[in-house]
Amino acid sequence: MISHLDHLVLTTAREAACVDFYTRVLGMELETFIGGTPPVQRRAFRFGHQKINLHVQGAEFEPKAHLPVPGALDLCFIVTVPLETVIERLRAQEWPIEQGPVLRTGARGQIRSVYVRDPDFNLIELSQPV
Repeated sequence: MISHLDHLVLTTAREAACVDFYTRVLGMELETFIGGTPPVQRRAFRFGHQKINLHVQGAEFEPKAHLPVPGALDLCFIVTVPLETVIERLRAQEWPIEQGPVLRTGARGQIRSVYVRDPDFNLIELSQPV
């Protein structure tokens, strides 16, 4: 019945720092679009065939999660470059690696991962299939 994930929603308490992390550090594209009822201007991070819609804490769009809070996500992204390149990029951007590289199990098998935190302390896993 379910084919794939289209988008998810991230709630931030630090909008500018959040945009900086997902665009500068992770290389996602910032998109502005009109959505919702009534239609309003919104923002999202686009990557591949997915996106992360952005909500600012206290100014979320309806409908929303029951308890939208910053720092409650644990996300794993599959990277398109070698994990060593990801590590070099993180170091060049002066973004601390919390753990890794380590071996983990992803949705399609074994992966090598590094873990970082975004500005709201969400856990971000960056992974390469083994």
